[in-house]
Amino acid sequence: MPHTTAFARNQWYVAAYAHEVGRELFGRTVLGEPLVFYRTEDDGRPVALHDRCVHRRYPLSASGLDGDRIVCGYHGFTYDTTGACVYVPGQKRVPRTARVASYPVVEQDSLIWVWIGDPALADPEVIPRARHLDSPGWVTVSGMEPIDADYGLLVDNLLDLSHETYLHGGYIGTPEVAETPITTEVDEGAGIVRVSRRMDDAACPPFYAKSTGIEGRITRWQDIEYHAPCLYLLHSRIAPVGVVPAPDGSDPNGFHTEITYAITPSADGKVYDFWMVSRDWATDDAEVTEFLRANNHTVVMQDVDALNLLQRTLGTERSGYQELSINIDTGGLAARRILARLVEEGDKPVEKVL
Repeated sequence: MPHTTAFARNQWYVAAYAHEVGRELFGRTVLGEPLVFYRTEDDGRPVALHDRCVHRRYPLSASGLDGDRIVCGYHGFTYDTTGACVYVPGQKRVPRTARVASYPVVEQDSLIWVWIGDPALADPEVIPRARHLDSPGWVTVSGMEPIDADYGLLVDNLLDLSHETYLHGGYIGTPEVAETPITTEVDEGAGIVRVSRRMDDAACPPFYAKSTGIEGRITRWQDIEYHAPCLYLLHSRIAPVGVVPAPDGSDPNGFHTEITYAITPSADGKVYDFWMVSRDWATDDAEVTEFLRANNHTVVMQDVDALNLLQRTLGTERSGYQELSINIDTGGLAARRILARLVEEGDKPVEKVL
């Protein structure tokens, strides 16, 4: 694939975890746009503005707050929550063009979502849900790693889990992951790709053996939902071999884990890899929590290193090189088509996801 995937701007993207945004100014770049985030004083709602002062382009994220107004740390230009400049130094008249962009922002499921495109098209109702991230009875470990690679490469990586066998052996990968065929369903209208792998008799990888205490072989289900362009959900269910995991995770003999990724382009050739592991079992066991956090961080860093290498490699390829795809790439190829369509069709927002 080309190593630069175009951005669909009229879509929602995860810019931060909710806990990252507070009364301290917080900067992050999304789709090449530098943004500054903070929460209002009275109701704590998140605000997102363009992170450059109109005067001399000083980063507002390196500035300060006066109530709910940002005061530029260079010359004192002051902006309200809408991005309007309300004060400039040395004169009473504020220039009519003294304004920075304000971006629609939504806090949902412990995530801060931002809309970079046309604000008139921003419909919060189409944001896909990840309710387990802040639902009672669930415990989540999380992190974020920046990757110096095209965000399409991360989408490819997550939709083809056969790489677990080779890249993540000794952690989450076993031979059965690569050997088991997948089924793929594509909802073009909603922009959703589903990839499933059902293993009836598989080795239990250390990630699950050490956290669940299961000994011996397991039944293992991996059901992916990718909501283009940003949210990836992996519904992971395991049980001792011979026990079929309940689809809703209610089987007392099985273990239900939700693996969530937010795939947010930072700029061309750069992507934020937000990762979350949620469980509804052993929720009071601090050792399990720490094991899952450390173990998954190791797995994520294996992906980071691989994708950084792949991006560098693609940058040295001769033009017109031929890429080979096989059955395991069906989901990733469908995601590429959807991402391209979101750009080519004028970034029409996807249908509401219930």
